[in-house]
Amino acid sequence: MIKNQQLGALIVTGASRGIGAAIARLAGARGYAVGVNFCSGATEAQRVVDEIVSGGGRAVAIPADVSREEDIVRMFATVERELGPISGLVNNAGVTGGFARVEEVTAEAIREVFAVNVAGTILCAREAVRRMSTRRGGSGGAIVNISSRAAHTGAAGEWVHYAASKGAIGSFTIGLAREVATEGIRVNAVAPGLIDTELHAANGEPGRLQRLMPSIPMQRAGLPQEVAEGVLWLLSPAASYTTGAILEIGGGR
Repeated sequence: MIKNQQLGALIVTGASRGIGAAIARLAGARGYAVGVNFCSGATEAQRVVDEIVSGGGRAVAIPADVSREEDIVRMFATVERELGPISGLVNNAGVTGGFARVEEVTAEAIREVFAVNVAGTILCAREAVRRMSTRRGGSGGAIVNISSRAAHTGAAGEWVHYAASKGAIGSFTIGLAREVATEGIRVNAVAPGLIDTELHAANGEPGRLQRLMPSIPMQRAGLPQEVAEGVLWLLSPAASYTTGAILEIGGGR
């Protein structure tokens, strides 16, 4: 049910499917006007928008490749024009670069992973800070970056390059949180573990969930909605004294 309270505009990058779509839907239900960003999957992104709107919320689908600075700047301008002042950002867009041992990974895969996962996150946060910082005349807000438990485990034998990019997200989250702590902006991260999305099949191993499930203390994969709940808590006033934190949502793994 949509609450009467209007929480401002929230951009969720990579929101056409999986965790991003779950975050966008829940944010719309909690009262945010949601900018549903996508790079591919226009049909899926519009479906998320339609679900939010049908529930009484406001949302718009915005194509943008977060590895391109000009796309990011345009995305923020579009959200402001269509939905009003931006009060939140969820940096969810990411790529894995595919399964590969380090000895086999290509320079192209490394460049793509870091351009999207790291540079894209930093540039999106830059645009959010420019708009939300009280030092620059803004009203404050919250940023949540999506990291991964892979940053802690290292993802050996699968995607160490991806894990390294997510480790960078942790460092960035802590640094930016401290940089803007007196400017009305809280910056946190969520580190999902093994989550039941299409990512595993898309990377060539549809049975990955079943293979890794025994390593999870809770003996099951997580759901995108469970990650979304953690993100919405960090965005909310309930987390008003939480900044620079990395919330692990991984079933104990």
